[in-house]
Amino acid sequence: MTTWVEPEGGRERGPLGLAKSFTQVLLNPVSFFDEAVSPGDQAPGLVFAMVVVGVVAVTELAATPSDALAFPTADWLAAVLTVALVVLLVTPAAVHALSAIQTLCLVIATISESRGGVSETVQLIAYAAAPCVVTGLGVPVLTLLAGVWAWCLLVVGTSVVHEISLPRAVIAAAVPGVLAFGAGFGAIPAGEQVIHAAGLAF
Repeated sequence: MTTWVEPEGGRERGPLGLAKSFTQVLLNPVSFFDEAVSPGDQAPGLVFAMVVVGVVAVTELAATPSDALAFPTADWLAAVLTVALVVLLVTPAAVHALSAIQTLCLVIATISESRGGVSETVQLIAYAAAPCVVTGLGVPVLTLLAGVWAWCLLVVGTSVVHEISLPRAVIAAAVPGVLAFGAGFGAIPAGEQVIHAAGLAF
């Protein structure tokens, strides 16, 4: 599961590779998931997810420093430790847990023998989180749209990587999508705020 192998498509590593992955998964997700997700090559995907979560955490703490965990140290160091904890420990654990959940959902949604493995699921969940990079800004509409977009990417990626129909991909991506993007990145509470604001406006 943690083996690093060279992807068949010659995917680039490093900052340039991350930037290309970010733009490609947003602009051309079908081709991206078809070419970039490789068996056993989950390390770049995990790094991608960690970068996204890192940007979100830094953005949130820049706006509300009081959200940092209460470490017995200077405020700036507490913020750094908070980001490090979320990025290095929470994110990999969460992505693997979500991948395990989606694997179970895939068993329910399909019996196709061509299903990809857990490693591929780790990668597609990680890359689908790309739109959520803006959720740290704390704008409910942006957070809601980012969460919906990320879930759509997860559905598309599930269909492409695991070679199943879109309706089955919707079933397989429902629970992990709600947990990751609805709860984890805050799309559900953001949606509630948007609905409440819209109700007040009318």
